[in-house]
Amino acid sequence: MSKPSSSLVHLSILIVTLFVAEIHGSKQIKALNKLQKSKYSTNSQIDTSHFKIHENIALDPMVHSQDGMKEKDKIEKLPGQPNVKFSQYGGYVTIDKIAGSAFYYYFVEAHHSKETLPLLLWLNGGPGCSSLAYGAMQEVGPFRVNSDGKTLYKNNYSWNYAANVLFLESPAGVGFSYSNKSSDYDTSGDRRTAADNYIFLMNWLERFPEYKNRDFYIAGESYAGHYVPQLAHNILHHNKKANRTIINLKGIMIGNAVINDDTDEQGMYDFLATHAIISDQTAYNIKKFCNFSSTSNQTTECSDAASEVDKNTLFLDIYNIYAPVCTNHSLTNRPKKVSDVLDPCSDDYIQAYFNRGDVQEALHANVTKLEHDWEACSTIISNWGDSPTTIIPLLHELLNNGLRVWIFSGDIDGRVPVTGTKYSLKKMKLPIETTWYPWFIKGEIGGYAEVYKGGLTFATVREAGHQVPSYQPARALSLIMHFLNGTPLPITQRLYN
Repeated sequence: MSKPSSSLVHLSILIVTLFVAEIHGSKQIKALNKLQKSKYSTNSQIDTSHFKIHENIALDPMVHSQDGMKEKDKIEKLPGQPNVKFSQYGGYVTIDKIAGSAFYYYFVEAHHSKETLPLLLWLNGGPGCSSLAYGAMQEVGPFRVNSDGKTLYKNNYSWNYAANVLFLESPAGVGFSYSNKSSDYDTSGDRRTAADNYIFLMNWLERFPEYKNRDFYIAGESYAGHYVPQLAHNILHHNKKANRTIINLKGIMIGNAVINDDTDEQGMYDFLATHAIISDQTAYNIKKFCNFSSTSNQTTECSDAASEVDKNTLFLDIYNIYAPVCTNHSLTNRPKKVSDVLDPCSDDYIQAYFNRGDVQEALHANVTKLEHDWEACSTIISNWGDSPTTIIPLLHELLNNGLRVWIFSGDIDGRVPVTGTKYSLKKMKLPIETTWYPWFIKGEIGGYAEVYKGGLTFATVREAGHQVPSYQPARALSLIMHFLNGTPLPITQRLYN
């Protein structure tokens, strides 16, 4: 087991003291900070070595009969839902019959051409946060929840305009996913999650066999910067082991992703400094006294500088440094006027909606009557056993196997910012194929992009926070369309898509 550097031990403990205000995105921030605190504490038991496939589940995955299950999972209509023409499904896929564990999924077919468009799996991170809460209902799904917590409205930039989209709550203990073996909540980690996600996928494809040979892509954000490449690695492993294409994986896309611990943390402080959130003196002190190397101890001056960062970010939505925060967590009797940009109180609306009995019944969720409420981020996962310090080796592996890899960054996220991602990409030492350029949508700059030899594209999304599709839905939809089509982001104003 590799040991964390002493500098990161200190810095990560300090990071956990930051961002405690009850603001939009705080549940995800707390989940990531909790992991960092555990990962770099002095007596940490978390394995931070390079990712490898779960040894106990490296053999043939547990695939069960799925006869008749698809029809049972069809959702006729969600409570308060506007009329739509595409089909949607929701239900459980058994992961381990002996342990009694099952993952909940929500699936929306494409608005058009569902027979030919690819299958896209979306994963949120945390670790321990729900893809139903964030991906489906705040980012790329077809609906968003109104402020009354009872009704839905259409997302005009849903990604099922570009693909058939599958959302998964994993690991067990996240959202509606569960295990009857409570000790499973003590043994979560990257390897276990990747193995269980693969088992889910194999069984889901048995349930929806029409997608078995379809082009398949995986996308996600934040700590899904671990989940997505790790699941892709497992798919490649099993394809090679079988000497055939079991799952037709074509590529991955990760946004504002946790990639490489050293550069992620450096990038966060540098971003705050260059965006006038911390003072020049604080920035100077962090650079002078907080050493990110693997050998140095931290000083009192470093601790004092980090405390200054705490003071300056306490009441800020660090996931979008220019966004308003939620100041009233109450539901409204009538829905507020909606816009394409996410309401900062959406977490509250979604929490209320998914804990309604009629909603759970329509979703075919909570069939075992869990003892805890549905939460956007898990409160029952008690331990995380492994989390590599870097996933860069996996990104190289995916590129070497001919997969398309896109990495994107909302440029006003302060927690996993564009600066850290750029530092991580620099460590990959990839030759540049297309130098940095602005990309366009509808005559405006949507962001900036750089293409590397071997199949990796890096793109920023202008004026987007951590959850890029929540803040810039049109730009995010353009991004996913170009990714799935394998076409470069438009380099002139004349190209609008």
